[in-house]
This record gives sequence, structure tokens and C-alpha cells, in this order.
Amino acid sequence: MSATEADSALAGVTWNLDDLLDGDASDPEAAVAALLEESDEASAKFTAEYEGKVAELDGEGLIVAMTKLADISDRAGRALNYAHLRFAADTADPANGALLQMGSERATQIQTRLLFFDLEWAALDDEQAEDLLATPGLEFCAHHLRDERKYRAHLLSAPEERIATELSLTGAGAWSRLFDELTSAIRVDLPGSDEPVSLDIALSGLHNPDREVRKATAEAVTEALEPGIRTRAYVFNTLLQDKATKDRLRKYPHWLATRNLSNEASDESVQALIEAVKGRYDLARSWYRTKAKLLEVDRLADYDRMAAIATDDVTIEWEEGREIVQSAFDSLAPEAGEVVGRFFEGRWIDAPPAPNKRGGAFSASTVPSVHPYVMLNYTDRRRDVLTLAHELGHGLHQALAAKQGIFHQDTPLTVAETASVFAEELVFGRLLAAEKDPASRLGLLSESVEGQIATIFRQIAMNQFEDQVHTARREEGELSVERFGELWAGTQEDLLGDSVEVTDGYRGWWSYVPHFIGSPGYVYAYAYGQLLALSVYRLYEEQGDAIVPGYLEMLSAGGSKSPEQLGALVGVDLGDPSFWDNGLDLVAGQIEAAQAAAEAVLQTRSQG
Repeated sequence: MSATEADSALAGVTWNLDDLLDGDASDPEAAVAALLEESDEASAKFTAEYEGKVAELDGEGLIVAMTKLADISDRAGRALNYAHLRFAADTADPANGALLQMGSERATQIQTRLLFFDLEWAALDDEQAEDLLATPGLEFCAHHLRDERKYRAHLLSAPEERIATELSLTGAGAWSRLFDELTSAIRVDLPGSDEPVSLDIALSGLHNPDREVRKATAEAVTEALEPGIRTRAYVFNTLLQDKATKDRLRKYPHWLATRNLSNEASDESVQALIEAVKGRYDLARSWYRTKAKLLEVDRLADYDRMAAIATDDVTIEWEEGREIVQSAFDSLAPEAGEVVGRFFEGRWIDAPPAPNKRGGAFSASTVPSVHPYVMLNYTDRRRDVLTLAHELGHGLHQALAAKQGIFHQDTPLTVAETASVFAEELVFGRLLAAEKDPASRLGLLSESVEGQIATIFRQIAMNQFEDQVHTARREEGELSVERFGELWAGTQEDLLGDSVEVTDGYRGWWSYVPHFIGSPGYVYAYAYGQLLALSVYRLYEEQGDAIVPGYLEMLSAGGSKSPEQLGALVGVDLGDPSFWDNGLDLVAGQIEAAQAAAEAVLQTRSQG
């Protein structure tokens, strides 16, 4: 395939969002409005029927009520997902922003009207709630209902909850959207580039084998971040205070408490994870010292960490990447391959980079009555193939779990990375087996190790940055750009020690990370999920096809069970205090394998 044909093949890999609107693409804005209107009318009828009467429901009545709520959520969910995905594809189009705002406002009205149900359900005494939860036929929402009762101590009065929900649209939600728009609009003037590029494309230059290119890229990114950094700092400050206020009013004991509840993880287990990973920071440092030798520098700088070891900078065009990933899922199980094939055939993927497209990659589960959608920014790098596998792992998980219905399709974040990391490992094995050149094999091994470091160690370092930022905001007041930079650099230096220099320019790089803004406390779940997924993949390597039925059952269960129950389906004990250390031992083994390959390459160099 020629370069022109390859570009054309990738350019055609864009979403068809019509499925979210029942195929009505003639007037999508009207279709979104119609779905929201139907949901709004249904919510009004539901409120008239059930408000003040939840305590009077018997088991059968609760089933009927929850079925009606599922239908309301499905209609509003399809409309809002359409608006969100269209906005993600082009954040600069005012029509997309207006549609998203309209959808968010209408959805918030519906949510506000229905708040009474959760409040009345939480107010039931435990004995009555448990009797109702035992009703046959309630399985489609039982875990969700039981989980909702964990928030009893943190709920406000009904009028207060309504006010908080309505104000969220012009509060945290509005600030998060502003941040997305600001970061999506950042353009980087790279040396030698004909025109400015998006931040995502610019950051890919940090993988370049040429150190001067990496350094110039980092300096260009730092320069591009500078003009709007005070505005982004103000957004962050505002959201930090917003969360502090909410935590105080709801009597949460610390800034991470609400995230732990939503993740169905105890404070103790999360702290054990954090301490276990921090206790093994030396693994990351050890690899970076090895990498310095490979790059022939005394000490890495922050812009060297993701440098490609191989000098050929392997590229894999879209069609080849698709074939590799599809084949990996086919080998796992026919069911997995069939589901993944539908993503490619049904235009459920948006792959090419675009000027105003949201950066990064994700898989949106949408609603069970439709299907997930995957977003990428595919730039023909080998790591993009692993990203494709990662997001399709999410997609497989979400598609299999759709049968659980709208209350149980999504899992806690702590389990949500299981399928994605598993898929990455599958594809990594294929890429490694196909690579015969020793230097290129080392490059692939180093990419894998650095992925583990980024997902486990770097995410915990970012968790520590969040911890210090939230604490400082509550104790010191509004934080300056310099204070943010100080905390960011300090937590990065805690991880890197003397193995990597944290440059002055890097102090502003906290300011484009969306998780800090829209999902406070999110990042530790990456480490949690990575270690869980690696444990599951190790069992797959040991037991082969024998584990596949249990693995697919785990994915199909969605969020209908607790993380501990889901882990048990594949033989993993999340309650074991040594679980984190076992996972970290696996990472240590991978680093040792990469270091052994590095030593072989270094010896060959010295002999040459």
C-alpha cells in the first residue's frame, strides 16, 4: 500500500454516530432534542408516580420502578453520548459546544427531578432494603442499589441535593469543559514543522531517537503551554476549592474518600497500593539508569524517558495495525474476535488525528442498547497499535457487559483496566515474536517496560501530586502557578530520584492533564487495574485456554459484582495483602528481562 493509500485508509476510519439516534441522521440536533424530551416527559411521570412513596414499594414494585428508570437513562444517555462524542471529534465547532451544553442542561434537569428516588432509597432502614434486594428478578440492578446505600452518611437534604445538581452544570462541569477547550486549542510550533501541530502530535516527538529532537520538542511544548498556564491554573484552583467545599458539606473525611467509594475500594486497600508502589520506585530508577547507558548519556532528562531505543523508529500503518490487533483477539476466543470485528466494520472507531479533536484515546461505553465507541489519535507508531489494542480491550469489556443493563454495564475504575491491559499484553507478545532484529526487539521491550512504569509508578506519582495539591489548596488557599510547579516537580523527583533530571521547563506540564480537572483522584486506578490485569494475564500464560471462560465471564459480569467477586472469577484474591507485591514482582521480572536485552546490545556495541 502506498503512503497515499495508507493515509486514505486511516482518514476513512471515523465514527458513524447515527446509531445513538436510532439512525435518524437527517437532523441530529432535533433527534437529540427529541430523545431528551421523551426522557424528560418520562421522568415527570415517574416523579408523579413514585415521589414520597419509595418506602411503600414491595419487591415487584421496585422492579417496575427500576425498569422505568433504566428506560429514562437509556434515552437521555444516547442523546448525551452523541453530544459528547461529536464534541470530542471537533471541540472548536460552536455548534458542537452548543449541542453539548443543551444536552447537559436537559440531562441535569432530568437528573435533578429524579434525585428523590436515590434519597428515599438510601433512607430505608437496612432490614427493609435487604428484604427488597432479595427479590427474584431484581438482579439487573441489585448491586447498584446496594452500592448506592454506601453514600447514606454523605447525602444532603432533598432540596440541597437538587440545588447542588443544578449548579453543577455551571460549576464543575463548566470549568471542566473550559479546560478541555483550552487544552484542545493548544498549538505547538515544532522546529522544522510547516505549521503548528496539536499537543498530542507534538508530544509524540518525545519518542524520537534523536536527543536534540526530543529536547527541542520539549522546549516547544513548554513554550506552547506557557501563554495559557495561568488561566488553566485558575481553573484548577477553582475546581480544587469546589471539591473541598463539597467534601466539607458532605462530611467526607479526606479528598480521596468519594473516589474510593465509587471505586468500591477501602481507604486501607488504596493506601496499601500507594505505599507498595512507592516502596518500589527503585524499579523505575533502575530502568532509567540502564536507559541512560543505552542512550549514551550520563543521566536522562525528563524529555528522554520515552525515547525510542531502536534507531529505526518502527512505524505500523493503520491496516497492518488493525490486522495485528484483530488476529490477537481472534486467538483469544472466537467471541472476542467477533465483537472486536464489529468495531472495525461498524464504524465504531475514530482514528485519525485532527486539529481540533480531543487528544489521547478512550472507549466510551455509551448505553447498553447501542454499542461503545473508540477514539484514537493514530500516528502510525508501534505504540499506537498497543493503544488500539488497549481501547478495543475496553470496548470488548463494555460490549460483553452490555447484557447487564444500564445499571451494571460499567465497572469501578479499579477493574475497568483489566481487559485493556490484557489486550495490550496479547498484542505485545505478537509484536515481539514478529521482531527479529535484536536492537528493535530491545526497543519494543523498552516500550513495554516504560508503559508499565507510566501506568503504575508515574500514576502513583501523579496521585501524590494530587494529594499534595488538594491538601495545599485547603491549607494555603489559592495556589500560584509556581506552587503548582513546585509540587509537580517534587512528586516527580520523589519517583525519579537521581536517575532523571527534572528540567525547569517540565514544571508546567501538569497543566494539560485532564484527569486532575474532570476526574479528581482517578489516576491511582490505573496502577490498581494494571497490577490486577497483569495478574490475570500471568494466569493466562500459565493455564492457557483454561482461564478464558472465567475471563470472559468476568468481563460479561460488568459492574454487577464487587471487584473482589470479579477477581475471584479468574482466581485472583484482591483481599490478599500481598497482592500488590505479587504484581510488582511481575513488573520487576519484565524490567530485568529488558535490562538483560540491553546488556546484550551494549556488549555488541562495545565489540563493534
